[in-house]
Amino acid sequence: MSKTPKYMEIVHWTKAQIEERVFEPGDKFLSEKELSERFSLSRQTVRHALGVLENGGYIRRARGSGTYISQDSPVESPRKTMNVGIISTYLDDYIFPGIIRGIESVLTEHGYAMQFAFTYNKVANESRALQSMLEKKVDGLIVEPTKSGLPSLNLEIYRHIQARRIPLLFFNASYPALTVPYIGLDDEQAGLRATRYLLGKGHTRIAGIFLLSDLQGHQRYLGYLKALVEAGIELRDENILWYTTEDRPFLLNGSDVLLSRLGDCTAVLCYNDQLAIQLMDYLRRQGRRVPEDISVISIDNCDMAAMCDPPLTTMAHPMQQLGEAAARSLLAMIGGAVGETVLFPPQIVERESVGVPNR
Repeated sequence: MSKTPKYMEIVHWTKAQIEERVFEPGDKFLSEKELSERFSLSRQTVRHALGVLENGGYIRRARGSGTYISQDSPVESPRKTMNVGIISTYLDDYIFPGIIRGIESVLTEHGYAMQFAFTYNKVANESRALQSMLEKKVDGLIVEPTKSGLPSLNLEIYRHIQARRIPLLFFNASYPALTVPYIGLDDEQAGLRATRYLLGKGHTRIAGIFLLSDLQGHQRYLGYLKALVEAGIELRDENILWYTTEDRPFLLNGSDVLLSRLGDCTAVLCYNDQLAIQLMDYLRRQGRRVPEDISVISIDNCDMAAMCDPPLTTMAHPMQQLGEAAARSLLAMIGGAVGETVLFPPQIVERESVGVPNR
């Protein structure tokens, strides 16, 4: 089952109260403290919910005065163009075609055409893509954030989109500075379960290679950390390697940094399959066998994972299911619903790249 965040309890309840006229336009709304006590949630969670409600036009917050129900119900959408903008970092033979197919199947079924743009994970390209979508007057946007693990120069453009009440949904990741729903794999759980799997095979010296520039890398690292902590294993920073998209070719092309990070580890968790497959080829060239000398596990279950040598053990990414969920969510937002963040739980796909440690 997918996981719905706790703040949505407040969002759904508030929307229902307004629709049932429990709260009238202009009425003073509950305070953060009152909401926190009513729902037994933290003040931070309450603030997140209020941010979603404010962006949706249900409430307004007055500094020093409190929170009020908006005088007008959420503004009706302008006449629909029946066009949706899709902005992705890449379109290649990895996980992205499956996601795009899922989005396309649902939107096409409902009569929507799509405008595509690809950023290649470059900030300037993202800015141009967003401006282009605004000019095309799309009914909504489904966006994969660019370099979501780093500060973004494009936040003001996104805030402008929100101010214009254009439905906006992220997939795969989000920008923490923005209150925007997103659909993705539960990356923290993916890192946690992958590391637990290695621990269950008897590995205690586990290296990790993670993408620095995207939020998914941070979340997968967090899951890895939590698994080590719960197993009572001390983190060894010398066995962690962070990289950016631009660094990857250099890491796997004769670099001593990679081997030094692996050290005496008997297993390694890779950020994704693409990296893991290239790593196994690199290790083979260095005379190290997988899984006899070192086990390799990763995340995504791309098509190549079953065909590489040895076949790769990995945590499955929902791909097409994620795309379908993103499209359905955006259509609901275009229809006036409040968007929700949905995270899909990862599932292990066992193959031959993980064995028991031989030392």
